[in-house]
Amino acid sequence: MKIKRVLISQPEPQSDKSPFSELATRYSLKIDFRPFIHVEGVSAKEVRQQKIDIAAHTGIIFTSRTAIDHYFRVCEEMRFTVPETMKYFCISEAIALYLQKYIVYRKRKIFYGDSTFKDLMSDIVKHKEDKFLLMLSDIHKLDIPKALDKEKIKYTKGIFYRTVSSDVSDIDLSVYDIVVFYSPSGIKSLLTNFPDFSQGELRIGTFGPTVAKAVKDAGLRLDLQAPTPEFPSMATALEVYIKKYNKENGIK
Repeated sequence: MKIKRVLISQPEPQSDKSPFSELATRYSLKIDFRPFIHVEGVSAKEVRQQKIDIAAHTGIIFTSRTAIDHYFRVCEEMRFTVPETMKYFCISEAIALYLQKYIVYRKRKIFYGDSTFKDLMSDIVKHKEDKFLLMLSDIHKLDIPKALDKEKIKYTKGIFYRTVSSDVSDIDLSVYDIVVFYSPSGIKSLLTNFPDFSQGELRIGTFGPTVAKAVKDAGLRLDLQAPTPEFPSMATALEVYIKKYNKENGIK
């Protein structure tokens, strides 16, 4: 049987030049997009329950645009005016530029890395005298707190938003040949929405080692994964998998 339909558990790309669009054209695929998870904001009351005094911090660490949105949302709910002296530390320039949605960019102290926290860390270390608010989701990697602890940085973890399962129970998984996941929470959502899920011939692809581990921990079969030295992107991994499958099954 030819691989005809793929489900990507993410929002549909806005650009027509997405590598998935090219893949669909090249192999006559039907590629659908449907997020299995979404982000919900934590209320100001729940932030207070974390015993976070926003005013006590002189620097904020942002690793995503979502974190920026929820920081300013909570500040508004608490009627807290962010001082002009606040320092912003962003993991990338793109995230830093997103601050323009909320502040006068050129009048603020803004630092950003080259898409890696290690790169940003040098700026944080230069401002050791500050007390930082680290913006995180309820589900997060531990490498950033560990890096801050190692340098003895004064910081508070702030959980201002959470990742939750979306209702995707209307999806007919039997029509798909491959489903691709990008988060361990996506695997949790799969099992929540389909409690009697049986993988059968359905192939599962993952992006990132933690997602691959979540698949295996759930007792499911992992068929393809990225990124790897050979497959830096999910589109590449899919293409190589389809090529190999077609060759093995005599499909042209």
